Amino acid sequence: MAIRNIREIGEEVLTKKAREVTEMTPRIRELIEDMLETMYEANGVGLAAPQVGVLKRIVVIDVTGEDPHILINPRIVETSGEQTGQEGCLSVPGKSGQVTRPNYVKAVALDVNMKETELEGTELLARAICHEVDHLDGHLYVEKVEGPLQDVSADDDEEE
Repeated sequence: MAIRNIREIGEEVLTKKAREVTEMTPRIRELIEDMLETMYEANGVGLAAPQVGVLKRIVVIDVTGEDPHILINPRIVETSGEQTGQEGCLSVPGKSGQVTRPNYVKAVALDVNMKETELEGTELLARAICHEVDHLDGHLYVEKVEGPLQDVSADDDEEE
């Protein structure tokens, strides 16, 4: 496992649509392990493969620090409610902004065994699912910010 470099706003890879994963390979498994390690090292709650320079539809999310979710080819199939709150991103270091997202999200994806799985979440988990799926389509949260971006401290644990 290795810590990978997190790509930052302005890098072209973050604006491209990621490609679907069609089979689990040793390289994909290694990428997932590296993504988890990189996310934890950076104190994030989510990380998408494009953020480490790989245009594959893979995200890792862990809002508790103890329950990682690995989603391959995730699709959001249901949302409801609304929440507005501060959001940050490991690819936009030192900044955060107010973003409105659904308060409930259901996503379907493949797990590491390439079996279909569902992930449902509210509040922070719902926000993280939406945020990471946006990355797979080449979008950053700054496109949705209501008002100006704000400076935040480097130890903010709300970054995704």
